[in-house]
Amino acid sequence: MTLKNKVAVVGVGESDIGKMPHMSGLGLNAQAARRALDDAGLKVSDIDGLLTAYSFTEPYFMLGSVLCEYLGLAPRYAASVVAGGASPGVMLGHAADAIAAGRCHTVLVCAGENRATGQSRDQTLAALSAVGHPYFEAPYGASIPALYALIARRHMHEFGSTPEQLAAVAVTSRRHASLHPNAQMRSPLTLADVAASKPIADPLRLLDCCLISDAGGAFIVTARERAKDCAQAPVYLAGIGEAHTHEHLICADSLTEFGVRQSGQIAYRMAGLGPRDIDLAQLYDCFSIVPILELEALGFCGRGEGGAFYAAGHAALDGILPVNTHGGMLSHAHAGAAGGLFGIVEAVRQLRGGLGERQVADARVALVHNEGGILSSHCTAIFSNTPD
Repeated sequence: MTLKNKVAVVGVGESDIGKMPHMSGLGLNAQAARRALDDAGLKVSDIDGLLTAYSFTEPYFMLGSVLCEYLGLAPRYAASVVAGGASPGVMLGHAADAIAAGRCHTVLVCAGENRATGQSRDQTLAALSAVGHPYFEAPYGASIPALYALIARRHMHEFGSTPEQLAAVAVTSRRHASLHPNAQMRSPLTLADVAASKPIADPLRLLDCCLISDAGGAFIVTARERAKDCAQAPVYLAGIGEAHTHEHLICADSLTEFGVRQSGQIAYRMAGLGPRDIDLAQLYDCFSIVPILELEALGFCGRGEGGAFYAAGHAALDGILPVNTHGGMLSHAHAGAAGGLFGIVEAVRQLRGGLGERQVADARVALVHNEGGILSSHCTAIFSNTPD
């Protein structure tokens, strides 16, 4: 069964972003959910499905059930999904499957945490180290930045990519974030600023690394037929695909080829589209090397050419393929699974239009890629503002 154009996103919302010490992770989710409901012109009682991800800052095992209590929902379909940063895309696919199967009609998908103010420095460092293999990586001091640094260094070795090209990713994202009224970091950024920022894990510097934010995001999915009755123009899910290749980096077959290509191919086939049909892309960017790899694997440029693509300005708003037009996780926000969810929110808003200086001209088709772990789990989604 194909899901092509069977469902649409009819509402999107994001919480206040940055440092919000007065708000819990549940509160951030609720604020984003309320804004998504208002955006769609729906009531809480219209929601009969809920999907959420995970939280490092909330002490709940069954987070989906807790959010249902918190929001006043009693859905017939609910779950918590844990696929790292790929969770929002995976949840989108699960929502589409459930609606197509008749298990529910309208699904609220939300994620978010108060990571900036809800956990201590020691807790943050422990979380950054927890992803390593407990026997073969963690004992040697592996952390999330260090593991992504291995990937960046290997890309440099194989293809001659440079720190300046990595920095171009951060600079491009900041330029886009400066046009987003709710982005956490909007001040100007230069290549020199990135080069002068604190070393984190060679070759990655502080400004090559994603933010730590208090943030929540939400979107609402419903059947194509029901979408026409909502307040906003529907944005249709044209294609979606997943690929899961490993959990720990020592088990990956390559340091420059991951599951991005496979998930992208599945989404392209379902949509009946290819890279040249995409008007803009929202690519997971926990570190500056990641969207470079994703550009290559998704067919927007050749292998080893992602860094040059950014350095040439092709990912800018007026470039060949605008990327992360909201600023991405490098400048807009990152709080657990909410980081990739904001890419879905931005894709929907771009396809609706009316974003002023941030608007991509004549945007009709958008691609979103989420990845989780150390490039372990992948989900690619393609959206269109027309159902055919």
